[in-house]
Amino acid sequence: MKDLGNYRKSYDKSELLESQLPEDPINLFHRWFHETEDFGGVDEVNAMTVASIGLDGYPKSRVVLLKKFNEEGFIFYTNYNSEKGRALEVNPQVCLSFFWPSIERQVIIKGNAEKTSEIVSDNYFDSRPDGSKLGAIVSPQSEVIPSRTFLEDNLRQLEKEFEGQNIPRPGHWGGYLVRPVSVEFWQGRPNRLHDRIRYTLLSDYTWQIDRLAP
Repeated sequence: MKDLGNYRKSYDKSELLESQLPEDPINLFHRWFHETEDFGGVDEVNAMTVASIGLDGYPKSRVVLLKKFNEEGFIFYTNYNSEKGRALEVNPQVCLSFFWPSIERQVIIKGNAEKTSEIVSDNYFDSRPDGSKLGAIVSPQSEVIPSRTFLEDNLRQLEKEFEGQNIPRPGHWGGYLVRPVSVEFWQGRPNRLHDRIRYTLLSDYTWQIDRLAP
């Protein structure tokens, strides 16, 4: 067994103080997101972990890509018939998390997922490369398949079928908007005395701001 007890890292690149906080967590997320882009060292700054409660009662997390965020919340796209989609249909409460190690920051978002409008899903699907569009049609996401060849053969068949044509969005594929109820910002600090600031949505749609012990 490998002992990882000596794995150590010092966190000293930034700080998160109350004097720096906007009233709305989306504004702070926007600032952190673009600071991480500018700092560099993260291949996909929009990569996030989505955790949900599966139909079997177990929590499950997976990495997906954030495609849009605004004052309403955070949008990603997936197959509605996938394990993830079927879980969200029953229990829309999810957790999103971003970890940006190069800048020693983490964001944890608790919220409720709802399907985006068909127009929003159509517009994003139309912006995708044809290969990605066909991939969304070909893959019966999360289902057991006989082989890799099964996917590749179906892809070649669809490439011929849609050659020179517009590829429509399949009805089982689209977006989710996660409306946040809690957003926690974590900034690494020396001596493990990290900064943790949590925004909690109140009944009047304002945000309560609290500092949490690290």
